[in-house]
Amino acid sequence: MKQSALAGIVLISVFMVNVPVLEQMNQILHILFIFLPFLWALGTLPPPDALFLWAMEQVLEFGLGGSSMSTHLRLLIMFIISTGTAVTSYFIPSTVGVVLFMTGLGFLLSLNLSEMVFGFKHSVTGHRVGTKSKALPNSSEKQFTWKEYLFYSIVLVLALLETGLLHHFAGFSQISKNSPQAIVGYILMILFIILWILKEIQSVYIFGIFRNPIYPKHAQTVTLFLEKQTKLMKIGVVRRILINLVSPFAMIAFLSLDSSLQGLHSVSVSIGFTRAFRMVWQNTENALLETVIVSAVHLLISNTDIWWNRNLDTGIRLLLVGIMRDRLIQFISKLQFAVTVLLASWTEKKRRKSTTTLCVLNIVFSPFMLVFIVFSTLLSSPLLPLFTLPLFLVGFPRPIQSWPGVVGTTACVCADTVYYYQMVPSLNTALQSAMAAGSLGLLLPGSHYLGRFQDRLIWIMILECGYTYCCINIKGLELQETSCHTAEARRVDEVFEGAFEQEEYARVCSINEHFGNVLTPYTVLPVKLYSDARNVLSGIIDSHDNLKEFKGDLVKVLVWILLQYCSRRSNVQENVHKTENKGKASLIILPALNTSPQTESPEDTDSLNSENLDDWSDDVFGEEPTIKKGKEERDQLKVLPGINLPIPGSVESQRVGKHSAGTVTENSLYQAVALGYPATDKGKQEAMAYIPLMEFSCSHSHLLSLPEEWISNCLPNSKVKEMSSLFPEDWYHFVLRQLECFHSEENAADVVEEIAKDRVLKDFYVHAVMTCYFSLFGVDNMIPSPGHILRVYSGVFPWSLALDWLTEKPELFQLALKAFRYTLKLMIDKVSLGPIEDFKELTNCLEEYESDWYIGLVSDEKWKEAILQEKPYLFSLGYDPNMGVYTGRVLTLQELLIQVGKLNAEAVRGQWANLSWELLYATNDDEERYSIQAHPLLLRNLTVQAADPPLGYPIYSSKPLHIHLF
Repeated sequence: MKQSALAGIVLISVFMVNVPVLEQMNQILHILFIFLPFLWALGTLPPPDALFLWAMEQVLEFGLGGSSMSTHLRLLIMFIISTGTAVTSYFIPSTVGVVLFMTGLGFLLSLNLSEMVFGFKHSVTGHRVGTKSKALPNSSEKQFTWKEYLFYSIVLVLALLETGLLHHFAGFSQISKNSPQAIVGYILMILFIILWILKEIQSVYIFGIFRNPIYPKHAQTVTLFLEKQTKLMKIGVVRRILINLVSPFAMIAFLSLDSSLQGLHSVSVSIGFTRAFRMVWQNTENALLETVIVSAVHLLISNTDIWWNRNLDTGIRLLLVGIMRDRLIQFISKLQFAVTVLLASWTEKKRRKSTTTLCVLNIVFSPFMLVFIVFSTLLSSPLLPLFTLPLFLVGFPRPIQSWPGVVGTTACVCADTVYYYQMVPSLNTALQSAMAAGSLGLLLPGSHYLGRFQDRLIWIMILECGYTYCCINIKGLELQETSCHTAEARRVDEVFEGAFEQEEYARVCSINEHFGNVLTPYTVLPVKLYSDARNVLSGIIDSHDNLKEFKGDLVKVLVWILLQYCSRRSNVQENVHKTENKGKASLIILPALNTSPQTESPEDTDSLNSENLDDWSDDVFGEEPTIKKGKEERDQLKVLPGINLPIPGSVESQRVGKHSAGTVTENSLYQAVALGYPATDKGKQEAMAYIPLMEFSCSHSHLLSLPEEWISNCLPNSKVKEMSSLFPEDWYHFVLRQLECFHSEENAADVVEEIAKDRVLKDFYVHAVMTCYFSLFGVDNMIPSPGHILRVYSGVFPWSLALDWLTEKPELFQLALKAFRYTLKLMIDKVSLGPIEDFKELTNCLEEYESDWYIGLVSDEKWKEAILQEKPYLFSLGYDPNMGVYTGRVLTLQELLIQVGKLNAEAVRGQWANLSWELLYATNDDEERYSIQAHPLLLRNLTVQAADPPLGYPIYSSKPLHIHLF
């Protein structure tokens, strides 16, 4: 064993002596291994998974002509298929077969194949089952139709015909000024200049510096903006035709006429031309630029002895030009980012003294800083500013997405997330038009855009690009106005206002005043979303006259809502089964007082006038009320049965939803005594309202009859008689005549008149309406205070004898709450828009509330449901304790303009790399650390927010959205 080991050592030493390259590599690795811990501590040494994904992206994009993908799985699959394509092309013996193979596979791999196949399978499955296919989560079914499949098939056939015919019949020679390939090169140069001009005039700034004189200067409405943008949209259509059809076929002609394809194939030819034929479709604009550069160099350098012409074929030349193009763009972006960091550190007054030394050192050692930038550019890794200070390192190479995990699976969901969720489909459509027209500039994976509307900030990242499609991720940032968030949002508004809200008399070609900012304005998008308006209700909700009218209007609204509910209820019942006893007199049996045991006995009217809880004894001019939660709130509402029936158009209250099934417990009675309720003397108990066996005088009255449990007794006789005078009979008869449930009956007018004369039915409605009225206000006929209005609006009713009766009927409780909220909105509208003239106008107003409005609380689940259902209007009442005022919030759904700008991609990657290094390597999790403080040039706080959780905290993050740019 010793002899064999010794022989092995001798062989290794002899081998090492004979191979000096390995000796040098051994020395280099020994030195490198010493610095590995140091490189890891600085964050320059990449994790294995990030290194593997980065390497696949680089090879796929620059070696195989593909694009970075939206998911890691798609990246792996596309890398394997693309590698197999290049390897297969090497073994095809026929030159025509090679060209056709490269052209066909290059076109197919540049399409969004996975979504096309998924949509096709779904549509076929739906047709086989014979049912309508449901909408796909990513809406691919709507995007891909048979016309688009036909279009792709025709383009593929034409591309194969062009490639095969040109390669087989055209003559080949070295490129010269008169060769066919040179003529095609001239055409490509003209196309490139035209497309570049058409692209630049689509955005608000040319080169990001000079304002575009053709772009609309100012547009306050969507209609006006679209009228002014009509010419630009027509130009965008021409540009899209040139990119999707003319340019690819012209570049295919240029490649098919190349003489390099005539000889025996080599590895360089297979790799270079596989990439070239793929890039024609995958990234047409960049491929056009590369082809124009290669063609121009051919024409300018006629000497065949130069290394460029002698040793390289056209495919490899295009590959090298593509790498140089990408690295040059990265170098410029990184240099601009480094300069911006220096300026940001110098212009920040609070940090100027501490950062002056760093700024001076960067200027003195600027050559070394350039070396770091160049090295970072060569590796395509982010330039990492430590703590966002002018102290730069080279971050480790990582994929374009910057974060591990699947895009869109994590977000810090909150109540405001629903606003982003609602606007994304419309924003997706607007982005489709803007990207197709070229309004957002050159679409490249890793590009970042920032949209702004009111208090909403939308972060858009391009994940993947291909032929007539683009995959993006949309994030929504928080709406809460923190100091850092507000400071940077204000600067974003200033940047956009300077670009999109110029006066008509402004200079034709003005200069971008915010050129040094990482944000460059590009365009405006019309999007259907909710505008948020908040108003102070001082002078409305605390007006004595308004509150007095409020009580009268509430009775009318209660009548209207109950009649509408019973009308719809009867229609639903008739659709389920026909009434067997139609035409017979309907009997309604109500329980008498002596047959229905009472859990607690009410007192007489005089005692009821003083029965109020302590926190309900507020005054308009006293201390403002607050809505109590938890145990006290549950005591006020008692308990509800565990029934929650859906009511069309009803408003659910979170206050009621918290109660569990059951009856009034002994513990709640003790709590009532503890709160100071007077004891009940059964000997002084007044007789309750009792209605014996009665029948309707009209045979059709059963269509509007109330549920039997809603007519049960709970109030004294004297109180019912006293409150019956408030019932508006003329309004009751008017609403009856407006109902639609009798239109199917013969002699509908006569039927309505008979029902209107039915006093039994009217007495039932009087009992139900006035009991609800009593539950909302109590027995005292007093003007309610603003605090009372807010509490009842929020679902916290005052204690009264009728409260337990009402809370045991969830449907009626919700209808009473909805009536109260409708009445409040009616009071505000009467003050703002003018008084109601007649019953017809009042009916129209209530019908509009029912169909177009959601009136409730922001915290309600149905508020979110109304937003997702895109109700035209939403209203909520609130109270601002800081200002001491009552507020109204109105959301209006309309098509509005979102301002969009492009961010410096390297600035985003650099700040995200610092965030990762600072939290994971330096473990600096201070919430007030310098790197997340607001800065108007770098937009540090917004950039940190947009990072994926747990390091960032966007409140919304979409799954990869595939935009079809057809």
